[in-house]
Amino acid sequence: LETATSHRVGAQHVLNAEYFKRIDALNYSMMHDDGQHVEGLEEADVVLVGVSRTSKTPTSIYLANRGIRTANVPLVPGIPLPHQLETLKKPLVVSLHATPERLIQVRQNRLLTMGDRDNDTYIDKQSVADEVAFARRLSAKFNWALLDVTRRSIEETAAAVMKLYNDRQRARPSE
Repeated sequence: LETATSHRVGAQHVLNAEYFKRIDALNYSMMHDDGQHVEGLEEADVVLVGVSRTSKTPTSIYLANRGIRTANVPLVPGIPLPHQLETLKKPLVVSLHATPERLIQVRQNRLLTMGDRDNDTYIDKQSVADEVAFARRLSAKFNWALLDVTRRSIEETAAAVMKLYNDRQRARPSE
C-alpha cells in the first residue's frame, strides 16, 4: 500500500466514544436478554418481543454491536406480560413474527439438537398458530411495530429494525 508503518500497537481498534457506546449496548443487551431485568426496559433504545424462535437474541446482539441498547422479551401465551412492557415511553418496541410453518421447522431443529422428543405442544401446528395470533393481538393492542422475519436473515432483520429506529429518531422533536 506504500504507506509508512505507524508502529502503534492496536491502532486498528481505537478506544473512542463510539467503541464504549457499543460495549455499553452489548452489556445492556446481555443483561436484558429473554425477559431478564424488565425493570430496566425504559433504558433501552429498542425492545424486541416475539414468540420462541423469532431470532430475538441474535438480533439483539447484532443491534448492540451497532451501539443500539436492545432488550428482548418473549411472548408466551398463558404467561402475563411484564407490566413494564405495557407502559414503555422511550424505547421503540418491535414485534417479530414468522409464519407458523417456519416456526415449526426451526423449533423441530432446535428440539433435535437438544435431544428433546417429548415437547409436542412446542411444535404442534395449532398451538404455534395460536401463539402467532396471540403475539399479533398484543402487537395491535399496544401499537408495536410489526416485522415479519419469516424469510429474513439476522442481518436483514437488524437492518429493518435500525431503519424503524432511525426513522423514529428523525420524527421526534429535538429535546
